[in-house]
Amino acid sequence: MATDLPALLRSLRVWDAGTTTLPAFDPDTAPPTPLLLFTDWFADAVAAGQPEPHTMSLATVDEEGRPDVRIVMLHGADADGWAFATHRTSRKGRALAAHPHAALAFYWPVLGRQVRMRGPVTAAPSTESQADLHARSTGALAAALTGRQSDDLSSLDELRRASEAAWDRARANPSEPSPTWTLYRLRPRTVEFFQGDPERRHVRLEYRSTEFGWSRGLLWP
Repeated sequence: MATDLPALLRSLRVWDAGTTTLPAFDPDTAPPTPLLLFTDWFADAVAAGQPEPHTMSLATVDEEGRPDVRIVMLHGADADGWAFATHRTSRKGRALAAHPHAALAFYWPVLGRQVRMRGPVTAAPSTESQADLHARSTGALAAALTGRQSDDLSSLDELRRASEAAWDRARANPSEPSPTWTLYRLRPRTVEFFQGDPERRHVRLEYRSTEFGWSRGLLWP
C-alpha cells in the first residue's frame, strides 16, 4: 500500500515536548562576537544529547549559477572562520572555485535552535589541508584516498574494490597525502542565531560584520 504522504506530514509535530527543551534566550546578554555565542550553543547541543551536532548544511552556487546544498562536517571554528573539507575536484570544490561564497546552517532540534551564516570562502594551503586530514581517523583518510568524489560510478562493486584498496593504503601509510583534499574556511559576513519559542515568538539575533567589528540586530520571526 502506498504511503499517504500528506497524512504522514500532518501527523508530525516540531519540537515535541518529550524530546525538546526550548531554553530562554535573552539577546541582550549575548556576547560581542558570534564565535563566542556559537561555542556556547554548540556546547549546549552536545550536553543536551543532540546527535551529530557538528554536521551542517553547506550551500554553494555552481559554475552556471545553480544552487546546491549538502550535509558536511564542521572541522573547526575560530577567528579565521568555520572550517570544512572536501576534494577540490568534487562538485562543491568546483562550485567554490567558480563562486567562492557559501552559506552554512546548523540545526539542533533538541533545543529548537538554528545557526545560519553567509560569507566568502577561502582554501587553506595544502600543508594545512593534509595536516587536518591526517589528524582524523583511518576511515577519513581511506575515504579521501578513494577519491573521485561526485564522478559517475559504474557499480557498487567498483566502489568496493577502490575503497578496499584505499583502506589498505591508509593502514599501511597513515601519512599518505590526498593531493586534492582541501580544507576550506567560511568567514561570515552575517551570523544568525535562532531560538525557538513555544508561543512562536522565536528570537532571531543577527550579527553583522562591519569595518568597526560586529554589530547586532533582531529579526522578525
